[in-house]
Amino acid sequence: MKPGEALAIYAEIARMFPQARCELLYTNELELLVAIILSAQTTDEAVNRATPALFSRFRTVEDYAGSEPEEIGEFIRHLGLYQNKARFLRDACRMILDRFDGIIPANQADLESLPGVGRKTANVFLSEWHRVPRIAVDTHVSRVSFRLGFCEKNDSPEMIEKRLMALFPENLWIELHHRFIFFGRYFCTSRSPACERCPFLSFCQDPHR
Repeated sequence: MKPGEALAIYAEIARMFPQARCELLYTNELELLVAIILSAQTTDEAVNRATPALFSRFRTVEDYAGSEPEEIGEFIRHLGLYQNKARFLRDACRMILDRFDGIIPANQADLESLPGVGRKTANVFLSEWHRVPRIAVDTHVSRVSFRLGFCEKNDSPEMIEKRLMALFPENLWIELHHRFIFFGRYFCTSRSPACERCPFLSFCQDPHR
């Protein structure tokens, strides 16, 4: 696909979802990092139901680092893989204290060294908090990218990220990430996409007809 064609598709998605944004609720960078870690393999809505009580009890890196995973787990029991996530939060905060002087790192490599933080989590954190141009590839971005012809079906998330970065200018990456997520979450869904109203159906690589 040529960049001009890709930009035309993006412009239509931007028209459909002009207010696309991160739907996780947070008030500071620690809350954001925690919410992103919790969002793995679950919905933002489910995370947002759990975090008010969690954030009320655990306010600082020291609070998480000094706790036991079982205590954290009591606040997130309804989330998938909650036991692993509770341990990740405790261990990540201990590492932030021990290795980074209590400051959440602001670069890719150091972020990815934290327990529970992979490339997608680091990309979301950097783009949302620090406004560093990144394209975080989750299940929605992967599905939309394949259906719209931006990638191959078996491409890894990292390959999809590279393909999208090559197609779109850097100043669009953050907004593209959010708008692709909204398009995949609310229109081009996994099981019941709105194909009858889709402006891209003529060239969709995975039409549900």
